[in-house]
Amino acid sequence: MDTRDHCCSTHLIDGDGTFNVAGIDSFMKEVKLGECGLSYAVVAIMGPQSSGKSTLLNHLFGTNFKEMDAFKGRSQTTKGIWMAHCVGIEPCTLVMDLEGTDGRERGEDDTAFEKQSALFALAVSDIVLINMWCHDIGREQAANKPLLKTVFQVMMRLFSPRKTTLMFVIRDKTRTPLENLEPVLREDIQKIWDSVPKPQAHKETPLSEFFNVEVVALSSYEEKEELFREQVASLRQRFFHSIAPGGLAGDRRGVVPASGFSFSAQQIWKVIKENKDLDLPAHKVMVATVRCEEIANERFSSFIANEEWRQLEETVQTQPVPGFGRKLTSIIDACLSEYDAEATYFDEGVRSSKRKQLEEKLLQLVQPAYQFMLGHIRSGTLERFKEAFDSALNGGKGFAAAARDCTEYFMAQFDEASADAHIDQANWESSKIRDKLRRDIDAHIAAVRAAKLSDLTTMYETKLNEALSGPVEALLDGASDDTWPAIRKLLRRETDTAVNGFSSALSGFEIDDVTKDKMLSRLEDHARGIVEAKAKEEAGRVLIRMKDRFSTLFSHDSDSMPRVWTGKEDIRAITKTARSASLKILSVMAAIRLDDSADSIENTLALALVDPKSGTTANRSISGDPLASSSWDEVPSSKTLLTPVQCKSLWRQFKSETEYTVSQAIAAQEASKRNNNWLPPPWAIVALVVLGFNEFMTLLRNPLYLGVIFVAFLLIKALWVQLDISGEFRNGALPGILSISTKFLPTVMNLLRKLAEEGQRQANPDPQRNPPVPAKTLRSGTNDHDDYSSSASSGVTASENGTEYSSPLAHQKAQ
Repeated sequence: MDTRDHCCSTHLIDGDGTFNVAGIDSFMKEVKLGECGLSYAVVAIMGPQSSGKSTLLNHLFGTNFKEMDAFKGRSQTTKGIWMAHCVGIEPCTLVMDLEGTDGRERGEDDTAFEKQSALFALAVSDIVLINMWCHDIGREQAANKPLLKTVFQVMMRLFSPRKTTLMFVIRDKTRTPLENLEPVLREDIQKIWDSVPKPQAHKETPLSEFFNVEVVALSSYEEKEELFREQVASLRQRFFHSIAPGGLAGDRRGVVPASGFSFSAQQIWKVIKENKDLDLPAHKVMVATVRCEEIANERFSSFIANEEWRQLEETVQTQPVPGFGRKLTSIIDACLSEYDAEATYFDEGVRSSKRKQLEEKLLQLVQPAYQFMLGHIRSGTLERFKEAFDSALNGGKGFAAAARDCTEYFMAQFDEASADAHIDQANWESSKIRDKLRRDIDAHIAAVRAAKLSDLTTMYETKLNEALSGPVEALLDGASDDTWPAIRKLLRRETDTAVNGFSSALSGFEIDDVTKDKMLSRLEDHARGIVEAKAKEEAGRVLIRMKDRFSTLFSHDSDSMPRVWTGKEDIRAITKTARSASLKILSVMAAIRLDDSADSIENTLALALVDPKSGTTANRSISGDPLASSSWDEVPSSKTLLTPVQCKSLWRQFKSETEYTVSQAIAAQEASKRNNNWLPPPWAIVALVVLGFNEFMTLLRNPLYLGVIFVAFLLIKALWVQLDISGEFRNGALPGILSISTKFLPTVMNLLRKLAEEGQRQANPDPQRNPPVPAKTLRSGTNDHDDYSSSASSGVTASENGTEYSSPLAHQKAQ
């Protein structure tokens, strides 16, 4: 059963005018008012004492307000204001039963509470029932006319009026028809409205703009109970869906959400209570009020001019004041004592009230100084905490222990200092400043903690970077079958070392296991990230690595010595070996293998690139080109560095860029073979001996032929050296013939000229008449190979001062 299906009530305002905050809060929770939003209505009833208000409410709304016992006589039954929840009416409807007016218990002089409660009912209610006896219509006091006049006037000044329904309930209806009673009642209400002084903005505003006036009549409860119940039941139906458009509740523009009803009611009652226009005290109370107000103002002005207070206020703005609370308490106590001495003979209630107001004003005046003092205490404590905390950390104390001990010590110091600054007359708490200090301390600890953890993390990440980057790069550079196992081993070793060190360093921070595990996991991920980043970096240079590996293996023998292509080397086998080694780099760099899982990348590349013939038929018959794919089997895309398509493209580029090196080696080998085969075949030698026997004998019989042949040999030898015949033919027969043909004639002419000059120097040895010829270039128009050849000639020598030629032929002529 819902809580709102049964009646519950609370004493909202007691007879002394005290608002029951705890009671209304408990009431709201019990009826679940906070869940209603704007779907609720408030009904109030007021009227003369003992006019049957509670009886009407109990029958109309199913409440359980205390009713008057008729056998005990008329007396005050309801004191203050009661509130209850209406049973069985939707939306949620709250009803307030006000203390009756014109009661003998209150007396004729003290009508303030009647006006305050009536104004409160009009301010918070949507519907106000004005309970009145039929025979009081047309009367002044019994019909509550003065009360309504005062309430209307003050309500328009204090509150923004909203359209409230005033329902006049005529009790114990006589034979006079309602049609005759209602005009009289409405005319009286209109007269009250017209006579009320209004603000300038509402001078001409009609009553209907702010109030809906309803009039109903009920038979006597005691004499015609059955008829009374029927009429009440009919009236009850009008309160269903009262907040709907056109409903009894009227205008809802000023309604507050149900969750804020308690606070709104408190504030409205506070404004009503503090308003002097509703307070009509006795003469002595009025005098006491005026005089005590004057005394309080004089004492307040005296306190402001107090030199001790002014000096204390000035000093505390810049620095803490020792004994602040004790000094200020003494000054305030002296001021209040002077007030008590002057106001001792006035009404006690007024005197106490004004004394309390004076005390509140004094405390309000000194509160900024008190806040300054607490601020100095807070800032000084915070600075000392920072120094002590840093000293503790520098002394090697654990972070968590240092933070805990320093926090406890300096919070205790703040408590002592704030107690010394406490003012006895005030019930102020330093909890807010203390909380702020604690937040500042916690923020500083958090900042230092974050900085320390960041530095610690950075340090271990740097260590991992230093320990992994270089070795991983070296291992990838020397790609082999053991590369990734070695990298995994290196990663595990360095990661375990870093994690163990990091875990030990974190122990002083007393971090919870979940956070610690996350930090250690991030460090492990960082280590893997270093390896993966380095692998991706090296994958971008894989073509360079492949060419370097190929060049090293192709151009150097097993002893790392440069190869000389003599014609005996198997270039095809050497090329295949070097390319297979280069393919190893490609297969190693194709994917990241940190999870120790097997793959078939190397076999796929070998079959498709190095030795495609062995697997061509089988592979193409099954799946076509194995490298025509963007992913590797059994390798996720996140671990792929080079896709099969990229590998194929890199291999094609690699082969095209290494073809020249292979062709050069083949050409060098062919040239070497040709140079080494300068002798004719054996059969040619035998033929020359047999066929040239007669010529040989002729030479032996005539020695002059030998001299001519010898001179011709020397000339041919000189030309061989000068023209570098073997060097020219190293690059092929046709290029050698073309080069020699362009240099032959200039070389012969230059050689003959030099021989002539040599002969002149032999005929004229006098150095004075025949100075040496300046140095000239041996040959003009020749290439760099001519210089190298001239240095190797046995018949020609050069010096820095000139050029000197000598040959066996010249010597023979000189002789």
